[in-house]
Order: sequence, then C-alpha cells, then structure tokens
Amino acid sequence: MTILARDIMTKEVITVHPGDDVEKVARLLIEHNISGLPVTDLEGKVLGVISEGDLVIREKEIKAPAYGEILGAVFYLESQKKFFEDLKRTIARNVEELMSKKVYTVGPEAAVPEISALMVKKGINRVPVVDKDNKLLGIVSRQDIIKAAVQNG
Repeated sequence: MTILARDIMTKEVITVHPGDDVEKVARLLIEHNISGLPVTDLEGKVLGVISEGDLVIREKEIKAPAYGEILGAVFYLESQKKFFEDLKRTIARNVEELMSKKVYTVGPEAAVPEISALMVKKGINRVPVVDKDNKLLGIVSRQDIIKAAVQNG
C-alpha cells in the first residue's frame, strides 16, 4: 500500500501572513515546538515559508564586501548583491521581508517516497500540501515521514 501526503499530513496547520511581525513567528515556533510555518494570504494560498533558519539568519553578523581601489576606482571583490540581501534580512520586521518565497509544495496524492526525495534534494524540512489552486490543505514534516515509516514497518 502506498502512503500518500493526505494520509500523513498535519491538517490543522499554524500559519502566518506576510504582514505579521517576526516576533510573532518566534513565539509560535517556540509555543508549538515546530521549526517552520507556511506563509499564506487571506484566502489560504501559500506564498512562502518562514523557519527557524530564517530567524537565525536575522541574527547573523554581516560584513561589508571586500573591495580594492585602483586610481580612485572601487572594485568589489565579493558580491554586493549578497551583502544587501543579508542586510535586508537582518533588519526585517515582518514575515514578508524574511520568508523564503521559493516554496516547494505537493498535492495530497503525492507518495511519501516522492516527498522524501524532494525534502532531501532541496534540503527542506517541511512541505506544504496544496490543492490545484495552491490553497493549503496540510503540511508534511520530516517527523511525519519518520512516524509513517515506523508505523508501517
């Protein structure tokens, strides 16, 4: 018997919205002992994911890119783009400024091996389960997959 996303997903998902403040995310993660949350619009469509990793990035020390000067011209030796992205994330006040907008989702009929492969390949800890309109139905975490493996031998 093939186990599907709908069989193991958590259906009552805690979510946040783009305008919510980052402190709310931190409180929810701690209170519910979870490591990430889907970000949805008011209709329940998935817009992104915010995780402990995003909050940790916010706390990291950022360093200006190394540069050199020749005849008055400045040459950057490292990416200015990455510096400004890191700076923006460090000063983020709301979810939209900090969330990962590249989100990988599956449908309710996705098989557990497919979900596991996606998690490993993309280095993610959770996958939102969505309908054809990208509305959130549930979420599958690594722990859900481990539980399913133990229960089904």
